[in-house]
This record gives sequence, C-alpha cells and structure tokens, in this order.
Amino acid sequence: MDFYSVLKARHSVRAFSDKEVSNSQIEKIIGSFMLAPSAGNLQAYRVYYTKNPDLKKELAAACMEQECVEQASVVFIFCADKEQGASKYGERGYDFYSLQDATIAAAYAQLSTAAEGLGSVWVGAFDPLEVSRLINAEPHIVPVAVLPVGHAAEEPGLRERRTVTDIVKEVK
Repeated sequence: MDFYSVLKARHSVRAFSDKEVSNSQIEKIIGSFMLAPSAGNLQAYRVYYTKNPDLKKELAAACMEQECVEQASVVFIFCADKEQGASKYGERGYDFYSLQDATIAAAYAQLSTAAEGLGSVWVGAFDPLEVSRLINAEPHIVPVAVLPVGHAAEEPGLRERRTVTDIVKEVK
C-alpha cells in the first residue's frame, strides 16, 4: 500500500474481532515508531504493550470503561519520558518535547497499523495515575495515549472533516 493509501485507510476503529494480531505485525508496528522523529533524537518516550486479557480489562476500566481497549488484540500505551526529554532540553524537554515525541511515535504506530490492514483508535480519555500503576511506570514516565490495535469488526465510514481553508493559512 502506498503512503497516501495508508493515510486514507486509517480510521478510528472501536470494535475488534477475536482474530489475533500476529507477532510479526506487532514487530512491524514497533519498528515503525522506532523510526519516528524526536527532539534532538532523544526518543524521550516509552511504549508499553500487552496482550494479557486481565490487564486489558483493567486498562479498559482506567480508560473510562471504553470496551475497545479490552476487545483489542494488543494495546499499546505511549508515554512521555520526561527525564529523557530534560536531559538535553531542561524544562522545555521535560514539559513539552517528551509529550511531542510520544505523540509522534503513536501517530507512526497508527499509520503502520493501517498499512498492516489492522484497526486502531487513539484513546486519550483515561486516568493517567491508574494507567501508570497498571503498567508499573516510573514517576517520570507519563501516559499520553492508549492505542488499542486489532482486526476491525466494523467499517467506520469517512467522517466529515473541516475544510482546508478553515485550517490552513498561508503567511506572506
């Protein structure tokens, strides 16, 4: 699939089938976000993932009872590594660049998920302290996004988008 087809294929999927995501697909997703750009090439993020049904159930509860988290074959948790960001950029790296790094990595994961013919959805509604506890994150590792991944059990249609002229402005 060419790049622009991948962009068009990526949709938020909130219902997953029982079919497992293969280890090879998981490795490709991991390989993709490891290529994501980051501030100063620090890669100031950590990524946790699980296929454990009990942990996915607990994560779903921490994600405001979003069933897609429990249904997914695999769940990735993208976190900002604030200390890694601060190691080169001080407060700005701690507060900002580490968050950017984690979100860029998550976006790369979503695109590679689509390229693999899989579905995913960005989950930002969660209790960060509970998610941190569930993944045993150190205090400087802060969850930014939960990404359930699996084989889609739905075909979400295209949603209406804002117009280009509403969003993009040329500055002269």
